[in-house]
Amino acid sequence: MKDILTAPFVIEMVRTTANMYAHGWDERNGGNISLLLRESDVRDYVDVNTVLRTIPTGFFAPELAGKYFLVTGTGKYFKNVQYDPAANLGLIRIAADGTTAELLWGYSDGGQFTSELPAHLMSHVQRLQADPENRVVMHCHPANLLAMTYVHTLDEREFTRTLWQMCTECIVVFPDGVNVLPWMLCGTNEIGIATAEKMKTARLVVWSQHGIYGAGKDLDETFGLIETAEKAAEIYMKIAHLPRKNTITDDQMHLLEQRFGVKAREGYLD
Repeated sequence: MKDILTAPFVIEMVRTTANMYAHGWDERNGGNISLLLRESDVRDYVDVNTVLRTIPTGFFAPELAGKYFLVTGTGKYFKNVQYDPAANLGLIRIAADGTTAELLWGYSDGGQFTSELPAHLMSHVQRLQADPENRVVMHCHPANLLAMTYVHTLDEREFTRTLWQMCTECIVVFPDGVNVLPWMLCGTNEIGIATAEKMKTARLVVWSQHGIYGAGKDLDETFGLIETAEKAAEIYMKIAHLPRKNTITDDQMHLLEQRFGVKAREGYLD
Protein backbone atom coordinates (compact mmCIF):
# COMPACT_ATOMS: atom_id res chain seq x y z
CA MET A 1 0.00 0.00 0.00
CA LYS A 2 1.36 3.40 -0.97
CA ASP A 3 1.63 6.30 1.49
CA ILE A 4 -1.60 8.26 1.14
CA LEU A 5 0.24 11.50 1.81
CA THR A 6 1.85 11.02 -1.61
CA ALA A 7 -1.51 10.55 -3.33
CA PRO A 8 -2.18 13.25 -5.96
CA PHE A 9 -5.61 13.98 -4.49
CA VAL A 10 -4.18 14.61 -1.01
CA ILE A 11 -1.32 16.74 -2.35
CA GLU A 12 -3.72 18.88 -4.38
CA MET A 13 -6.12 19.26 -1.44
CA VAL A 14 -3.24 20.38 0.80
CA ARG A 15 -2.05 22.90 -1.78
CA THR A 16 -5.57 24.21 -2.39
CA THR A 17 -6.48 24.69 1.27
CA ALA A 18 -3.18 26.48 1.92
CA ASN A 19 -3.77 28.74 -1.09
CA MET A 20 -7.33 29.53 -0.05
CA TYR A 21 -6.17 30.45 3.44
CA ALA A 22 -3.40 32.64 1.97
CA HIS A 23 -6.02 34.44 -0.13
CA GLY A 24 -7.95 35.27 3.04
CA TRP A 25 -10.97 33.28 1.94
CA ASP A 26 -11.02 30.88 4.90
CA GLU A 27 -10.45 32.71 8.13
CA ARG A 28 -10.32 30.64 11.31
CA ASN A 29 -12.18 27.40 10.52
CA GLY A 30 -14.33 28.96 7.81
CA GLY A 31 -14.86 27.10 4.57
CA ASN A 32 -14.96 23.49 3.44
CA ILE A 33 -14.19 21.34 0.41
CA SER A 34 -15.36 17.95 -0.82
CA LEU A 35 -13.65 16.12 -3.67
CA LEU A 36 -15.38 13.19 -5.34
CA LEU A 37 -12.97 10.35 -6.10
CA ARG A 38 -13.14 7.06 -7.96
CA GLU A 39 -12.24 3.78 -6.28
CA SER A 40 -9.38 3.50 -8.77
CA ASP A 41 -8.01 6.79 -7.34
CA VAL A 42 -7.88 5.52 -3.75
CA ARG A 43 -7.39 1.76 -3.72
CA ASP A 44 -3.59 1.95 -3.92
CA TYR A 45 -3.54 4.13 -0.79
CA VAL A 46 -6.19 2.66 1.53
CA ASP A 47 -7.74 -0.73 2.14
CA VAL A 48 -11.26 -0.09 0.86
CA ASN A 49 -12.49 -3.10 2.85
CA THR A 50 -11.38 -1.67 6.20
CA VAL A 51 -13.77 0.86 7.70
CA LEU A 52 -12.28 2.74 10.65
CA ARG A 53 -15.63 4.02 11.88
CA THR A 54 -19.01 5.10 10.60
CA ILE A 55 -20.52 8.59 10.89
CA PRO A 56 -24.11 9.60 10.09
CA THR A 57 -24.19 12.21 7.32
CA GLY A 58 -27.51 13.80 8.24
CA PHE A 59 -28.75 13.45 4.67
CA PHE A 60 -30.18 10.64 2.53
CA ALA A 61 -28.22 10.47 -0.72
CA PRO A 62 -28.85 7.10 -2.39
CA GLU A 63 -27.44 8.51 -5.65
CA LEU A 64 -24.04 8.77 -3.98
CA ALA A 65 -23.95 5.34 -2.31
CA GLY A 66 -20.57 3.71 -2.81
CA LYS A 67 -18.88 6.96 -3.85
CA TYR A 68 -15.67 8.21 -2.25
CA PHE A 69 -15.01 11.75 -1.05
CA LEU A 70 -12.02 13.55 0.43
CA VAL A 71 -13.55 16.10 2.81
CA THR A 72 -12.18 18.81 5.09
CA GLY A 73 -12.93 18.35 8.78
CA THR A 74 -15.32 20.22 11.02
CA GLY A 75 -13.76 22.96 13.11
CA LYS A 76 -10.47 22.65 11.23
CA TYR A 77 -8.31 25.57 10.15
CA PHE A 78 -7.25 25.49 6.52
CA LYS A 79 -3.84 26.85 7.53
CA ASN A 80 -3.17 23.62 9.44
CA VAL A 81 -4.05 21.11 6.70
CA GLN A 82 -0.54 21.21 5.25
CA TYR A 83 1.01 20.38 8.62
CA ASP A 84 -1.30 17.52 9.59
CA PRO A 85 -3.44 16.26 6.70
CA ALA A 86 -4.48 13.14 8.62
CA ALA A 87 -6.17 15.17 11.36
CA ASN A 88 -7.72 17.82 9.12
CA LEU A 89 -8.94 15.71 6.19
CA GLY A 90 -10.93 12.51 5.88
CA LEU A 91 -11.49 9.99 3.12
CA ILE A 92 -15.04 8.68 3.34
CA ARG A 93 -17.31 6.40 1.35
CA ILE A 94 -21.08 6.82 1.37
CA ALA A 95 -22.52 3.54 2.62
CA ALA A 96 -25.16 1.51 0.82
CA ASP A 97 -27.87 2.99 3.07
CA GLY A 98 -27.14 6.46 1.62
CA THR A 99 -27.10 8.07 5.07
CA THR A 100 -23.84 6.87 6.59
CA ALA A 101 -20.24 7.80 5.87
CA GLU A 102 -17.64 5.06 6.19
CA LEU A 103 -14.30 6.54 7.27
CA LEU A 104 -11.38 4.93 5.45
CA TRP A 105 -8.63 7.39 6.42
CA GLY A 106 -8.17 10.64 8.31
CA TYR A 107 -9.85 12.57 11.13
CA SER A 108 -7.13 10.99 13.20
CA ASP A 109 -7.90 13.10 16.26
CA GLY A 110 -11.42 11.70 16.48
CA GLY A 111 -13.04 14.48 14.46
CA GLN A 112 -15.35 14.22 11.51
CA PHE A 113 -16.30 15.89 8.24
CA THR A 114 -17.51 19.47 7.92
CA SER A 115 -20.95 20.19 9.36
CA GLU A 116 -21.94 21.36 5.88
CA LEU A 117 -21.40 17.93 4.31
CA PRO A 118 -25.16 17.53 3.68
CA ALA A 119 -25.12 20.75 1.64
CA HIS A 120 -22.09 19.46 -0.26
CA LEU A 121 -23.72 16.12 -0.99
CA MET A 122 -26.90 17.81 -2.21
CA SER A 123 -24.85 19.99 -4.54
CA HIS A 124 -22.82 17.00 -5.77
CA VAL A 125 -26.05 15.23 -6.71
CA GLN A 126 -27.23 18.20 -8.77
CA ARG A 127 -23.91 18.99 -10.41
CA LEU A 128 -23.35 15.35 -11.42
CA GLN A 129 -26.72 15.43 -13.15
CA ALA A 130 -25.79 18.67 -14.91
CA ASP A 131 -22.24 17.57 -15.75
CA PRO A 132 -20.84 14.14 -14.78
CA GLU A 133 -17.33 15.65 -14.79
CA ASN A 134 -18.08 18.01 -11.88
CA ARG A 135 -16.32 16.42 -8.92
CA VAL A 136 -15.59 19.31 -6.53
CA VAL A 137 -17.74 21.42 -4.23
CA MET A 138 -15.91 24.29 -2.54
CA HIS A 139 -17.19 26.80 0.02
CA CYS A 140 -15.33 29.86 1.26
CA HIS A 141 -15.74 33.50 2.33
CA PRO A 142 -14.15 35.88 -0.23
CA ALA A 143 -14.32 39.41 1.19
CA ASN A 144 -15.28 41.35 -1.94
CA LEU A 145 -18.09 39.04 -2.98
CA LEU A 146 -19.47 39.31 0.56
CA ALA A 147 -19.14 43.09 0.46
CA MET A 148 -20.93 43.19 -2.87
CA THR A 149 -24.00 41.48 -1.37
CA TYR A 150 -24.44 44.49 0.95
CA VAL A 151 -24.49 47.15 -1.75
CA HIS A 152 -25.67 45.46 -4.95
CA THR A 153 -29.10 44.14 -5.85
CA LEU A 154 -29.31 40.39 -5.36
CA ASP A 155 -31.10 39.90 -8.66
CA GLU A 156 -29.11 37.09 -10.29
CA ARG A 157 -29.12 38.54 -13.79
CA GLU A 158 -27.96 41.95 -12.59
CA PHE A 159 -25.39 40.48 -10.18
CA THR A 160 -23.96 38.31 -12.96
CA ARG A 161 -23.91 41.13 -15.51
CA THR A 162 -22.03 43.39 -13.10
CA LEU A 163 -19.35 40.74 -12.59
CA TRP A 164 -19.11 40.07 -16.33
CA GLN A 165 -18.57 43.80 -16.93
CA MET A 166 -15.65 44.01 -14.49
CA CYS A 167 -13.17 41.67 -16.24
CA THR A 168 -12.96 40.59 -19.86
CA GLU A 169 -12.36 36.97 -18.83
CA CYS A 170 -15.46 36.65 -16.62
CA ILE A 171 -18.00 35.69 -19.27
CA VAL A 172 -15.47 33.18 -20.62
CA VAL A 173 -14.79 31.61 -17.21
CA PHE A 174 -18.37 31.49 -15.93
CA PRO A 175 -20.76 31.95 -18.87
CA ASP A 176 -23.44 30.18 -16.81
CA GLY A 177 -23.40 33.17 -14.48
CA VAL A 178 -23.72 33.40 -10.73
CA ASN A 179 -26.78 32.43 -8.71
CA VAL A 180 -27.56 34.21 -5.45
CA LEU A 181 -29.32 33.24 -2.23
CA PRO A 182 -30.57 35.72 0.36
CA TRP A 183 -29.18 35.37 3.87
CA MET A 184 -30.06 31.96 5.33
CA LEU A 185 -29.01 30.12 8.47
CA CYS A 186 -25.85 28.18 7.67
CA GLY A 187 -25.20 24.56 8.58
CA THR A 188 -28.80 23.54 7.92
CA ASN A 189 -30.37 21.24 5.38
CA GLU A 190 -32.58 24.14 4.29
CA ILE A 191 -29.66 26.15 2.95
CA GLY A 192 -28.26 22.98 1.42
CA ILE A 193 -31.49 22.30 -0.44
CA ALA A 194 -31.66 25.92 -1.66
CA THR A 195 -28.02 25.80 -2.79
CA ALA A 196 -28.48 22.52 -4.63
CA GLU A 197 -31.48 23.97 -6.45
CA LYS A 198 -29.32 26.90 -7.59
CA MET A 199 -26.56 24.47 -8.62
CA LYS A 200 -28.85 23.11 -11.33
CA THR A 201 -28.17 26.19 -13.47
CA ALA A 202 -24.80 27.60 -12.33
CA ARG A 203 -21.52 26.44 -10.83
CA LEU A 204 -21.27 29.49 -8.55
CA VAL A 205 -23.81 30.21 -5.82
CA VAL A 206 -23.37 33.27 -3.61
CA TRP A 207 -24.61 33.09 -0.02
CA SER A 208 -25.45 36.70 0.80
CA GLN A 209 -23.49 38.16 3.71
CA HIS A 210 -21.71 34.82 4.09
CA GLY A 211 -19.72 33.37 1.21
CA ILE A 212 -19.85 31.38 -1.99
CA TYR A 213 -20.25 27.80 -3.18
CA GLY A 214 -18.38 26.72 -6.29
CA ALA A 215 -18.41 23.49 -8.26
CA GLY A 216 -16.13 22.20 -10.99
CA LYS A 217 -14.34 19.26 -12.54
CA ASP A 218 -11.27 19.54 -10.31
CA LEU A 219 -9.77 21.66 -7.54
CA ASP A 220 -7.98 24.00 -9.95
CA GLU A 221 -11.07 24.77 -12.00
CA THR A 222 -13.25 25.35 -8.95
CA PHE A 223 -10.65 27.54 -7.26
CA GLY A 224 -10.28 29.49 -10.51
CA LEU A 225 -14.03 30.05 -10.79
CA ILE A 226 -14.17 31.59 -7.33
CA GLU A 227 -10.91 33.48 -7.87
CA THR A 228 -12.23 35.09 -11.06
CA ALA A 229 -15.56 36.08 -9.53
CA GLU A 230 -13.82 37.49 -6.46
CA LYS A 231 -11.43 39.54 -8.63
CA ALA A 232 -14.42 40.99 -10.48
CA ALA A 233 -16.14 41.80 -7.19
CA GLU A 234 -12.97 43.51 -5.96
CA ILE A 235 -12.94 45.77 -9.02
CA TYR A 236 -16.62 46.52 -8.56
CA MET A 237 -16.15 47.47 -4.90
CA LYS A 238 -13.32 49.84 -5.92
CA ILE A 239 -15.41 51.67 -8.52
CA ALA A 240 -19.03 51.28 -7.36
CA HIS A 241 -19.06 54.77 -5.81
CA LEU A 242 -17.52 56.43 -8.89
CA PRO A 243 -19.18 57.54 -12.11
CA ARG A 244 -18.58 54.87 -14.73
CA LYS A 245 -17.36 56.27 -18.04
CA ASN A 246 -16.54 52.94 -19.69
CA THR A 247 -17.73 49.37 -19.47
CA ILE A 248 -17.68 46.06 -21.34
CA THR A 249 -20.76 46.24 -23.54
CA ASP A 250 -23.13 43.43 -24.44
CA ASP A 251 -21.91 43.63 -28.04
CA GLN A 252 -18.34 43.12 -26.84
CA MET A 253 -19.42 40.16 -24.70
CA HIS A 254 -21.06 38.62 -27.75
CA LEU A 255 -17.67 38.92 -29.46
CA LEU A 256 -16.10 37.09 -26.53
CA GLU A 257 -18.71 34.34 -26.89
CA GLN A 258 -17.72 33.89 -30.54
CA ARG A 259 -13.98 34.12 -29.92
CA PHE A 260 -13.89 31.59 -27.07
CA GLY A 261 -16.74 29.30 -28.06
CA VAL A 262 -18.87 29.90 -24.99
CA LYS A 263 -22.56 30.69 -24.65
CA ALA A 264 -23.77 33.21 -22.10
CA ARG A 265 -26.68 32.19 -19.95
CA GLU A 266 -29.92 32.59 -21.86
CA GLY A 267 -31.48 36.02 -21.42
CA TYR A 268 -28.52 37.56 -19.60
CA LEU A 269 -27.22 39.58 -22.58
CA ASP A 270 -29.21 42.06 -24.64
